[in-house]
Amino acid sequence: MASLSRKQQTQKRHRRLRRNLTGTPNRPRLAVFRSNSHIYAQIIDDIAQNTLCAASSLDKNLRTELKTGGTCEASVAVGELVAKRALAKGIQHVVFDRGGNIYHGRVKALADAAREAGLQF
Repeated sequence: MASLSRKQQTQKRHRRLRRNLTGTPNRPRLAVFRSNSHIYAQIIDDIAQNTLCAASSLDKNLRTELKTGGTCEASVAVGELVAKRALAKGIQHVVFDRGGNIYHGRVKALADAAREAGLQF
């Protein structure tokens, strides 16, 4: 039996998580995707299949102030930005979807920054 690659293991964990995680209009899902060089966050209503707001380390205003998108500092900036955009749209409560990643490092930094900025999960 062939062993799974790291990406396949992450995808398997994400599928397992998503069985029980759903974003509703009252509590949308804060989905995090982490690549080696950047981090992305979206707030999604799964019922309407609609992305309500998003932020990433590739955003124009963040790109100028960040040296690289693959650091904890970039994750903190993205977490604050997505929380600010969500609060502007009246979203306060979300369900956190770590995307199959371990809740550690950059994913944890993004989550903590979003909580500090006012999102509740």
